[in-house]
Amino acid sequence: MQIDLRTVSIKPQRNTFDHLARRFGDKPASRYQEGSYDIQATENLHYRPTWDPDQQIYDASITKIVMKDWYALKDPRQYYYNTYTVARARQQETAEANFSFVESRGLADMLPAEMKEIALRVLVPLRHAAWGANMNNSFICGYGYAAIFTQACMFHAMDNLGIAQYLSRLGLLLGDTEGLNEGKQAWLESDVWQPLRRYVEDCLVVRDPFELFVAQNVALDGLLYPLVYGRVVDGFLSANGASSIAMLTQFMNDWFGETQKWIDAVLKTVAAESEDNRALLREWAGKWGARAAAALLPIVQQALEGNADEAVGEEMAAFKARLAKLGIEI
Repeated sequence: MQIDLRTVSIKPQRNTFDHLARRFGDKPASRYQEGSYDIQATENLHYRPTWDPDQQIYDASITKIVMKDWYALKDPRQYYYNTYTVARARQQETAEANFSFVESRGLADMLPAEMKEIALRVLVPLRHAAWGANMNNSFICGYGYAAIFTQACMFHAMDNLGIAQYLSRLGLLLGDTEGLNEGKQAWLESDVWQPLRRYVEDCLVVRDPFELFVAQNVALDGLLYPLVYGRVVDGFLSANGASSIAMLTQFMNDWFGETQKWIDAVLKTVAAESEDNRALLREWAGKWGARAAAALLPIVQQALEGNADEAVGEEMAAFKARLAKLGIEI
């Protein structure tokens, strides 16, 4: 018996969904396009929110920022659920390997006592700030507009929850449950932490989702990560015999470098849309950036002491230069 195999080409009746064909043309779409573009609910919403009947459930006018097309806020990473979870799973494997390396070799016990104390004082209370970032990005996702923007904010929210968990694990490794309790009390009562605590709590009641995006993801994160994880951890602690702390916080540095690309792309697109948008971004970035710098100064002083003013000034200058490249002069 002889079997002849041959290839049969079946032409699909349609290349993609109608809403994607209208935007990109009648051609096969990527998974990112299918999971991100033109899927915002806009019709047949049935009722207005009882807590604010002047707005729709999904309403672009909640923010002062105006965009002709909110789907212009493309994520250069092209993250949708699958690619996002795969990327984070790989990073989690690296983080787990780092924690395992430090724990199995007893490197935490070899840390100089003073450096361990500084690490606990500076890093553990930040888990509460990361929780606030999770809440803020969840709000942006809930009240922002266009799935291409809001889904990235939800990914950002879950990343911050993961960062809070890593900081909790670091606190348990270096100081057991006492380290976490002392960090919580410092967040609630210490004068060093009250400016940042107030910043985070003020952000929790910001109504405009895009102003909150600037306050949390642009201003606070844009200064906190270079100062704490760059200057304090990779610089000061590593130079004084505590390089294992840098291994435990590697995710934070890698994550900030990656997510900065998305945040910068969003800002550049919004600023290029209109002069009104640029003016709003300039106002928000200037106001929240100055507050963030003032709130972070006493925190980094715990490690850098007399060099803290210079470090904050240099990072603030770098922050302004970063925004200037995006068309936002502050």
